[in-house]
Amino acid sequence: MARRRLRRAGKWAAWVVAVLVVLPVTVAGTALRAQYAGAAAPQTTTRGRDAFWLGHAWVDGRRDDADVAALRRRLEGTGIRDLYVHAGPLEHDGTLPPARTAYPRAHWLIAAVHRELPSVRVHAWLGDRLVYGPGERGGLRLADASARAAIVASARQVLADGFAGVHLDIEPLHSDNPDYLRLLDRLGPAVHRRGGVLSVAVHQIDPLPGLHRVSGALTGHRKWLSQRFFGQVARRVDQIALMSYDTGLPAESLYGGYVAQQTRLALEATGRHTDLLMGLPFFHTDDMGHHASAETVRAAVRGIRLGLTRQDPGRARFGMALYVDFTATEEDWAAYRSGWGRPGRT
Repeated sequence: MARRRLRRAGKWAAWVVAVLVVLPVTVAGTALRAQYAGAAAPQTTTRGRDAFWLGHAWVDGRRDDADVAALRRRLEGTGIRDLYVHAGPLEHDGTLPPARTAYPRAHWLIAAVHRELPSVRVHAWLGDRLVYGPGERGGLRLADASARAAIVASARQVLADGFAGVHLDIEPLHSDNPDYLRLLDRLGPAVHRRGGVLSVAVHQIDPLPGLHRVSGALTGHRKWLSQRFFGQVARRVDQIALMSYDTGLPAESLYGGYVAQQTRLALEATGRHTDLLMGLPFFHTDDMGHHASAETVRAAVRGIRLGLTRQDPGRARFGMALYVDFTATEEDWAAYRSGWGRPGRT
């Protein structure tokens, strides 16, 4: 009898696991694959508002005129208008070293791009790791008003040094962070007074309402932002780039469906006065958070186009952001050009 009861208990436990774990995963997988099905509208092609992240080598002396000429050839016929060039990590107090230390070749790069690619803008990509807990060290603390003021001063510095805009990427950004909004409230006017463009890179949106709270409670890492917070951020900037990669999904169809969903959620939250840019994974690391065989440019472009088709196919202020130059392959570029290029252009 006891053995029979144990067998029954084991069967019951297996059913519980199936219901609580396997079934939701199966349903979620089916839903994501459904998001990846169908055809994109023919008008979902580049609007000429795409962006490209470039590494620090472009401003520290490792690149030269031949590299700029190669970049010009690479960008010809694409919709890339903005270059987010890594201008040096912020110090943990929000300050930025002087140009001769942080980005000694920035003036050369800006002049060379203006000469070779006159319609392309060069932005200063600034970032740092965020810390939150009272004992956490080795990062930027946005709750510190002096740190926020220092970031604004750093933005003024790069604009004075000739950059067309400030691209802020500070992570991990917790959803509903009031100090981040306070920073943007000061940063936006400071950048605009100098004729600059303010852009930010942010995490993905909750695939299910409130999921950022669940992930925070279970793992201590709030992977997603609420859709409401995403919209609050978008209203404060000129461009918002959603980093639609590092999802951990194991198959192209799942990843592409997820990106389609993220595109729809982001479009719902982003007003028409802000450029929404969806990130493309031009990198190929393989770990728990990123499977290169699944997170392909091909799947991302198709997913973005499907999400745009379903939500707002005629939206003008929309584009893709390519991350990052020093890991991009010919296959990545071919998938971007063929999937998102204008009709008749390659």
